[in-house]
Amino acid sequence: MQKMTLKALRANSGLSQEKAAKKLGVAAATLSKWENAKSFPDAIEIGEIEKLYNTNYNDIIFLPRNTV
Repeated sequence: MQKMTLKALRANSGLSQEKAAKKLGVAAATLSKWENAKSFPDAIEIGEIEKLYNTNYNDIIFLPRNTV
C-alpha cells in the first residue's frame, strides 16, 4: 500500500468525516484536528485507525504541525 494521509485514507474508504469518527469512537472535531495536524491520535487511537482503514502505522502520513 502506498503511504497516505488520514484524509486520503478516509476519502478512499468512502466515509464521511462524521461516519469515520463514529467508527473510531471520537468526535468529528477530533478527527478533523488529526487530519489537519492540530492534534495527534494516541497509540490506542492509531490502532483503531489501522483497523478501520486496513493499514499500518508506517503507511499513514501524519502531517507536521506548522510552527511559526
